[in-house]
Amino acid sequence: MERYLITGGAGFIGSNFIHYLLKKYQNCVVVNLDLLTYAGNLANLTDIEKDPRYEFVRGDINDQDLVQRILEKNRIDIIVNFAAESHVDRSIVGPDIFFETNTRGTLSLLKAAKNTKLRKFLQISTDEVYGSLGTNGYFTEQSPLLPSSPYSASKAAADMFVHGYYRTYGLDTNITRSSNNYGPYQFPEKLIPLMVTNALQGKKLPIYGTGQNIRDWLYVKDNCRALDLVIHQGKKGEIYNIGGNSEHTNNEIVHLIIDKLGANEEQIEYVTDRLGHDQRYALDSSKIAAELGWGPQISFEQGLKRTIEWYLKNQLWWEPLKK
Repeated sequence: MERYLITGGAGFIGSNFIHYLLKKYQNCVVVNLDLLTYAGNLANLTDIEKDPRYEFVRGDINDQDLVQRILEKNRIDIIVNFAAESHVDRSIVGPDIFFETNTRGTLSLLKAAKNTKLRKFLQISTDEVYGSLGTNGYFTEQSPLLPSSPYSASKAAADMFVHGYYRTYGLDTNITRSSNNYGPYQFPEKLIPLMVTNALQGKKLPIYGTGQNIRDWLYVKDNCRALDLVIHQGKKGEIYNIGGNSEHTNNEIVHLIIDKLGANEEQIEYVTDRLGHDQRYALDSSKIAAELGWGPQISFEQGLKRTIEWYLKNQLWWEPLKK
């Protein structure tokens, strides 16, 4: 039996990963530690809240004593750290909470993990730690970290602590850096759910600058498969990029959503660009492909269709969040 501590498990990717684990592995235990800040939502997990293999604990990853008690009481084997403040705009306005949660919080988890017989510590990072790309090329795991925002800086610092605990204390760690995830349960401040829900409500569709910023898109369930492989087959201390091989400008994304929903292009509104806005992200995923046999299985066309259908069917989930 594998015993997981999932931090930030009431968030978007964390809740999808909990669903993934409980569906795939009958013989596992999942403890979800989440502070339930604005983006943490237990409604993401209502269908499994009574599963005897699942337990929710409301708490802060900076509470090292609480983390230590959870690890010892539940004999945790694996920590997967999703807990993070992740919205770049919010980090520009108020960077302090990003340092407290993303950097100091990761250190708190590492300190607790060092005191237990942990089998694996998986840090969920982001492609944004690498900074911005030009029109060509891809980030590899050896690319320098050149974060452009307080958010990505706090995540880069956390990654360095994770690697430091591997090198100094021998903690079995891995770091994954994925491209933009999308799919069910994503908080409607991010691009795809914001545009889908605004379009459905007849609201404006705000696009930064000229809309030519490029992102690589990864369906969340493909990311969950990758994380599972890294936990069970990843080499100690290694970093793995997880890319979707699906680059699109923000303009292209918004027009695809408009077409699929039959919305009005007049709803598009170009707004003042974000400070320090990175032009392009793209990941080289050849390492995880070669070592672990992973590759995305869900095309962007399929994934976007599934995502839009989910938001159409789950208006009662997202309407309160928009308010």
